[in-house]
Amino acid sequence: MNNIFAAMPEDLTQEVFETLAEAESLRIERIVSKGHASAADAWYDQSEHEWVLLLEGAGRIQYEDGTEVSLEKGDYLLLPAHVKHRVSWTEPGVETLWLAIFFSGPLATPS
Repeated sequence: MNNIFAAMPEDLTQEVFETLAEAESLRIERIVSKGHASAADAWYDQSEHEWVLLLEGAGRIQYEDGTEVSLEKGDYLLLPAHVKHRVSWTEPGVETLWLAIFFSGPLATPS
C-alpha cells in the first residue's frame, strides 16, 4: 500500500516533485517544500489546469497581478491554465506537502 505521507525526502535543499500517477490528460504529483519559494521573476504559465491541496505545512500562491492566497492544511485551490502564478512562500523549518492534480480540457462550473 502506498501512503502520501511515507518516504518523505531527506534532502530538501531543493523542492521535490514526484509524479504519483499519469495518464494522457492527467498528472498527479506530490510536492514537498521546506521554506522554498519560486524565484521573484519566475512565473508558472502552464498549458494545463492545476488543482492543488495543501496536506501539511503552509504556503502562499501569488498571482501576476500581485494578489496572494494563503493556504493552510486542508485548503485547496484551482489554478486555470495560463493563469500566471508563483509560490511566494512556504513555511520554513517544516515540510509543506502539496497534492497537485494537473489536467486539460474545458473547466465546468461546480453546481
